[in-house]
Amino acid sequence: MDETGRMATDVLDALRALPGGPELLAALGGRDDVWVVGGAVRDALLGRMPRDIDLVVEGDAAALAAQLGDVREVHDRFGTTAVDVAGAPVNVAMARAESYAAPGALPDVRPASLQDDLARRDFTVNALAIDLDGRLHETPGATEDLAARRLRVLHDASFRDDPTRLWRLGRYAARLGFGIDPETERLARATLAGGALETVTGPRMGNELGLALNEPDPAAALAGAHELGLLPAGMAPRRGLTRAALELLPEDGHPGVLALAAMAGAMEPQRLRAWLDELGIAGRDRDQVVASAAGAEPLAEALAVARRPSEIATAARGKPPEQVALAGALGPVAAARAWLDELRDVRLEITGDDLLAAGVPAGPEMGRRLDRALAARLDGEAVGSEAELAVALA
Repeated sequence: MDETGRMATDVLDALRALPGGPELLAALGGRDDVWVVGGAVRDALLGRMPRDIDLVVEGDAAALAAQLGDVREVHDRFGTTAVDVAGAPVNVAMARAESYAAPGALPDVRPASLQDDLARRDFTVNALAIDLDGRLHETPGATEDLAARRLRVLHDASFRDDPTRLWRLGRYAARLGFGIDPETERLARATLAGGALETVTGPRMGNELGLALNEPDPAAALAGAHELGLLPAGMAPRRGLTRAALELLPEDGHPGVLALAAMAGAMEPQRLRAWLDELGIAGRDRDQVVASAAGAEPLAEALAVARRPSEIATAARGKPPEQVALAGALGPVAAARAWLDELRDVRLEITGDDLLAAGVPAGPEMGRRLDRALAARLDGEAVGSEAELAVALA
């Protein structure tokens, strides 16, 4: 077996190791009009576990998807269908060629051959496919660029046609650890200088930002975007701060939100919020980014002078974990860790019903008494429901 055949066999073996992979390959049988394409092939050739499975079929993608499993989404405009195969997500797409009516417009698609489909893709290392007999197909130079760990566009108008590829360039460079081909970098910067981002709607760019925030290393992906000039003025990587904050961040925190907030610490909050609104970032994520970016330093100051657990709780209560982690990374590590790892989970054994039964009327006074009891519990001065109730009723 030659080197190309060995690589293709490695890809099929990697797919069989994925959830749903054996069932998918069995369902496809020996079809000669279906290929595994893109990132799954790239990652398997790199010796990495593929993140997802994409199929291309020369024909009806929706019909093939319906044969494979439970259809989740159908996008008729692009001939793509998302399907669950044995519980695993698989994307099925019609082999297609694309044209762009204007820079930044969504593409117009038409059925085409596999080679046409590979030629429309963003980077050569994603223009790879294997058929079910284990043969590798590629656009010219794809395996050479993969071996050189190099990102290269397939044609000079790539970024002008679809400026979202600028974000993908930064993401892939960070995730794969690849360098950028010099001519590709020149094209990227020239396209940006020509106002390419203004040709794309905010939500489309916001979707790319969201993908960057959910990368395995979102800080690196955002740093790559910053290096290319995709982020607004005032944002800059703060690698040491971000690393320290990520070490504090609990499991329910969002590393991408934290990384973006760390970069935006110098931005005026209203301008940051306006930019996130323009991109259509969901309200909860937007609010957490703004609160964490603007509030980390004031919270760090408050935590630095907190001496008792109840004082830490007073400062940190209601703050998103990303803000507390960033504040801790600015200095008061112990206080932030105490809140995130322990104090925020402390609850009273008594409730408002206990106070009602003791004759305390509902209203603000009840809330103040419960807060007093919680502070005593946090400071170790009220252990158990009887002690809590005594403090609340004092």
